[in-house]
Amino acid sequence: MGKNNNQNENNGYDTEEMTVELELEDGTSVTCAIVTILTVSEQEYIVLLPLDEQGENSDGEVWFYRYSENPDDPNEEPILDYIDDDDEYEAVADAFDEYLDSAEFDELIDGND
Repeated sequence: MGKNNNQNENNGYDTEEMTVELELEDGTSVTCAIVTILTVSEQEYIVLLPLDEQGENSDGEVWFYRYSENPDDPNEEPILDYIDDDDEYEAVADAFDEYLDSAEFDELIDGND
């Protein structure tokens, strides 16, 4: 997992965007921005936004993975696992929709200050 420093154009402050490099089944690698980590039924999931060579995502597609860390070694790389179960995937997708709704609501409230 790597960190990239990006200048936030909206407020002029430096922000850190966390990224992760994923190796796909076909052997290619994709850099993804970490959107958030959600907890659903006591399991953590990571939401990733795949980026192209310019660091952009034009289609808005996100990827969901099971996420776990070694509690005995915080420096160890986290483990990402595929979600094979349709019901589990739907629960994560619903939680992400709620996250987006909350983020949009917070943005509306903050915009009125």
